[in-house]
Amino acid sequence: MTTPPGADLPADRIDTSVPHPARRYDYWLGGKDNFAADRESGDRIAEAYPDTVTSVRENRRFMQRVVRSLAAEAGITQFLDIGTGIPTSPNVHQVAQETAPAARVIYVDNDPLVMVHNRALLVGTPEGVTEYVELDLRQPATILDDPTVRATFDFGKPIAVLLIAVLHFLDDDEQAYRIVAELVERLPPGSYLAVSHATYDPLPAETRDRLRLLAERGKDGPFHARTRAEFEEFFTGLSLLAPGVCSLVEWRPDLDPKPEAEATAVAAYGAVARIGRS
Repeated sequence: MTTPPGADLPADRIDTSVPHPARRYDYWLGGKDNFAADRESGDRIAEAYPDTVTSVRENRRFMQRVVRSLAAEAGITQFLDIGTGIPTSPNVHQVAQETAPAARVIYVDNDPLVMVHNRALLVGTPEGVTEYVELDLRQPATILDDPTVRATFDFGKPIAVLLIAVLHFLDDDEQAYRIVAELVERLPPGSYLAVSHATYDPLPAETRDRLRLLAERGKDGPFHARTRAEFEEFFTGLSLLAPGVCSLVEWRPDLDPKPEAEATAVAAYGAVARIGRS
């Protein structure tokens, strides 16, 4: 009998009684690497916002289009995926290395269970590099200064930082903007920042009220949806790629995998921006 990834982790490293965003996301995508608390939380949110699973799936499609665009059109071969979550195929390294077999990808997450699954299940091309570090987005300097990150990436060349559906778990605006600004400041010129983020903007008033009430109760962990204007602040001083800030499904739908939902059903913004000069 095969031991599942993570089965031998010390119990004190995983609190199964508290919902975790990565495991809840896994549940919405039909995965099996989640616990009762994650499923109960996922069901509460989906009851308040019935298009939750649709938005989650479109978020994955957005990520794949972004990576394909940056690898194929911008020539990016270094990708830093922060807040990666439990593996779902195709993941960043698969999309990037399909276009650029020698692409280097580093996954970052602060959940030990996530990282065990990543190391066990995500294998890249022989020409490329696929690495994993267990660190926290809230400490960006520790990520960029990590020995694995420094050894894997050439900081003399552009790097694409992916913050896919993670910043809305930072409910402190000042902290969220500081983190992104610190990452941007430390990246080589010609790098890229790609972000997707939950919003209440397209939702009916009753749905917004239900979601806000859940967030206030706090049973599902910190969560802070942001308006379009608040989302745009993450890109202050950067050069947005066309089509700019938009619904996830409106970002480069010409690239596979194409969206399968309307913008009104997907409560999330997405955007990609270039950093500095070439």
